[in-house]
Amino acid sequence: MIIVLGQVTTRADDFAQALALSQDHVARSRAEPGCIAHAVHQDTENPLCLVFVEQWASQEALFTHFKVPASKAFAKALASLATEPPHMEMFEAEAFGLPPRATSVG
Repeated sequence: MIIVLGQVTTRADDFAQALALSQDHVARSRAEPGCIAHAVHQDTENPLCLVFVEQWASQEALFTHFKVPASKAFAKALASLATEPPHMEMFEAEAFGLPPRATSVG
């Protein structure tokens, strides 16, 4: 599984537009093959910062997502509203379960 974490800080006057663009992008991305989860959140410490959390089934699915014309347009539009270049990191991850809770007898 691929995990993507991203963030972008916008100008105050552009935040509503950036959020709307981001919500549209998230909804569109969720319908793409290989998208397990895709979300945008507002940072509680910096309310002008949007944080993206994504899960993809494979690198191929993610790279296909990057090639979608709407994804390219979104990245360009969002960058134009940012106070600094958006930041993104990609991680290869493996899911695992938590160990069972110990129960005490007695």
